[in-house]
Amino acid sequence: MQTSKIPAHDERCSRPRLCGRISERGGALVELALLLPVFALLLVGAAEIARVEYTAIEVSNAAMAGVQYGAQDATTAADTTGIQNAAQNDAANITITTTVEPFACICSDGSASTCQPTDCSGSNIETILTVETQTSFDPVIHLPGLPTTFTLRGHATQKVLE
Repeated sequence: MQTSKIPAHDERCSRPRLCGRISERGGALVELALLLPVFALLLVGAAEIARVEYTAIEVSNAAMAGVQYGAQDATTAADTTGIQNAAQNDAANITITTTVEPFACICSDGSASTCQPTDCSGSNIETILTVETQTSFDPVIHLPGLPTTFTLRGHATQKVLE
């Protein structure tokens, strides 16, 4: 009959149950040190995407504010400075460039118009106002191969009230 030998207590091992096993002390600290830069990069990347999205929404809303101001009547539709001010006031924390496109016309029955009073026999001429906004966005992180600035644009079109 064979008897199993219980290993004798090793003087170098302070915990007899763990003797012979690889020590995992500090393993979590090493994993944290390796993954912390990845988590920080993910956090900064998410914040950068949020900044881009916020600015894009601001530019788009500014175009909508400008066209809403201009679409009140024919007088405000011709007030380019007022439209630009309305757009800039809506996006007060960024600098935008606002462009008011020349009027376009359409007949109320859906047919084409050249904005002449003789157009649209049997229907009314409707004036269309278009406002475009844009801003330059400079990201915090500049990645190789990508541009250092991005142009964000807003566009809004609306019929002018008669």
